[in-house]
Amino acid sequence: MPKHPNNTLPADLGKFILRVTLAVLILFHGTSKILHGIDPIIGMIVKTGLPPAVAYLVYSGEVLAPALVLIGLWTRPAAVVIAINMTVAVLLVHTSQFFTLAKSGGWALELQGMYFFCALAVALLGAGRFSIGGAEGKWN
Repeated sequence: MPKHPNNTLPADLGKFILRVTLAVLILFHGTSKILHGIDPIIGMIVKTGLPPAVAYLVYSGEVLAPALVLIGLWTRPAAVVIAINMTVAVLLVHTSQFFTLAKSGGWALELQGMYFFCALAVALLGAGRFSIGGAEGKWN
């Protein structure tokens, strides 16, 4: 591998791979919400006593934030939004599965856990130099 000053190339490539993987996989969920609507989410939100408009925040967590993470702009706050989105999703839909195993033997919430912890990692690591905001960007 070619050397970059302070040998940051491997770290920046790792940040890029983590960032792109997280963003693309969450964007699939956001695309589904765009194509099919969020009526089920509105129903769950209303059951908790919150106003239906709160359900529209899912677009922030599954479309806007992943798009920002993907391009590497305001990466850290966008990753925090994804982590919050995953927390809300678990609380609304998956609470009963928190301490259970899947039929395959893994944690029933391993996908949600992976998204949550990857988002936290991106929030802590930042975007790296392969991003619109650059490695030195204030929010990257």
